[in-house]
Amino acid sequence: MQRVLVILGFLVAVGLLSAGVWSYGYRQALSQLSEKAEADLELAADRLTTQMQVYQELAVLMASHPVLQQLATPQQRRRAQAVLLDVADKTAAVNMIYLDPKGQVLAAAQPLVSRNMADDLAFRRAMQGALGSAHGVVPISGDRIYSYAAPTFDAAGRVIGAVMVIADVQDVEQTWRGSTEAVFFIDGEGVVFISNRSDLLFWRRVESQQGLVPTEGADVDFASTWVGPHELWKLNWGRYLPKRALHLMLELPVIDMTAEVLVDVAPARRLAGLQAATVAAICLAFGALLFLATERRRTLAEANAVLESRVTKRTRALTAANTALRREVHERQEAEAALKHAQEELIQAGKLSALGQMSAGISHELNQPLMAIRQFADNGAAFLARGRDEKASENLRRISDMAARMARIIKNLRAFARNESEPMGKVDLVQVIDTAVELTEARLKSEGVKMDWQPPNNPVFAWGGEVRLVQVFVNLINNAADAMSQQDERLISIAIVNGRKLAVTVRDIGPGIENTQKLFEPFYTTKAVGSSEGMGLGLSISYGLVQSFGGKIRGANTLKGAEFTVELESYQEDEAA
Repeated sequence: MQRVLVILGFLVAVGLLSAGVWSYGYRQALSQLSEKAEADLELAADRLTTQMQVYQELAVLMASHPVLQQLATPQQRRRAQAVLLDVADKTAAVNMIYLDPKGQVLAAAQPLVSRNMADDLAFRRAMQGALGSAHGVVPISGDRIYSYAAPTFDAAGRVIGAVMVIADVQDVEQTWRGSTEAVFFIDGEGVVFISNRSDLLFWRRVESQQGLVPTEGADVDFASTWVGPHELWKLNWGRYLPKRALHLMLELPVIDMTAEVLVDVAPARRLAGLQAATVAAICLAFGALLFLATERRRTLAEANAVLESRVTKRTRALTAANTALRREVHERQEAEAALKHAQEELIQAGKLSALGQMSAGISHELNQPLMAIRQFADNGAAFLARGRDEKASENLRRISDMAARMARIIKNLRAFARNESEPMGKVDLVQVIDTAVELTEARLKSEGVKMDWQPPNNPVFAWGGEVRLVQVFVNLINNAADAMSQQDERLISIAIVNGRKLAVTVRDIGPGIENTQKLFEPFYTTKAVGSSEGMGLGLSISYGLVQSFGGKIRGANTLKGAEFTVELESYQEDEAA
């Protein structure tokens, strides 16, 4: 019995809490909805007021038009009529009329049924020397119109006539008719004159009442309530109007109307209901968990003793397994370290192999500048002895250029041959390829291999290691030269493709690749057994280096020769940071 009372009390508390959450959430949602509706209402009112002011200003401007000052003859009236028609067409006005002080129509853009408009409210106000306005419905067509009348004055300041501009309200409504909220404008007589819901047109508000009454006076469902500062209407006025709506009003003294809006509150009710249901579900879930926890506490206490004994046994087994696992991890770490060391030694061996292939050409590249330096030094000494300082200075400058060239070659060789792990970072591909070309230049010249490499004007930055990238391209250039060693015409082309992916292509005109599937396998080579040119490790080393930079390398046959493509990741400043 006590358990049942506790459960009932908990359910009552959850119901009260959910009701409070629903009320608070509903009011909060209504406040947000009211702010949005107020902004939408002000926007619609501003649009209407602005568009009406266009016709108001048009009447004022046309009141002083010279063509309307002299209308004594039929020809002058026809000229005035043409001007009014032209202005009406350009401004989308329904009609433009010029009236004399008695209300007689002297000129009009469009024909009129009545030639006297003395009873028009806007005209009578204009005859008093002020700007007049009026609205109404055209008897025959049923069109709603809004008219402005501006007085015209003679030199003595007397009113001698009026210009009337008539606007079609339906054209004004076109700009905001498709808005979601129901907006309507009520004139001073309590009639809905403008609205984006045609069902509400000409409905009337009875004095001292809040709702609206249809034109035929039929009874409609309506009730008004207040939720805090918000007025809510409950109505059943058609499928294009909400059943429950938030009602807001805005006075528009400029056009003598009141703007009102009806905003559907169903989303606010759904949101409040969802919040209340969420709170109720959380509370019920928490209560259910608490109930289950208390019920299972006794069972868990009994099972705890059994579990402790099992845990003790299992702990001993896990301890032994953990010891064995640590021993295996240590062995794998040692194996990985040994593998990494072997890979580094293999890379260094690849460098030394490439240096061995290039040694003859490099010695020639160093010996040639040395001989030239000796010759220029002897010449310089001879010129100094003869007093020809300019010639001696020119020889010294040439000696300096030769020494700089030797220093650059030695610098590239030292960087290429050093065995150290450089960090990956920002690398200029143009400089990398220039270095690789310079290192292999001596060999290519000695073997008659032409190099087609046109470096870009600007640097191209990639992600990688400079020295290891140089080794990759040195291997590719040497392989291309080896492939063309048995033919007379020899050409290597290198290009950087900086498109959707950053890539470098190395192409030769040799016999091509025999087996593209085994191309990057270690010790795979097409050279003769015992050849001194290599053991098939160059491409395998290059493949591993490019992969370590996050790139790709592939080889394929072309119409004439083979092409290797190295894809690398572009260097991005934000990614590096």
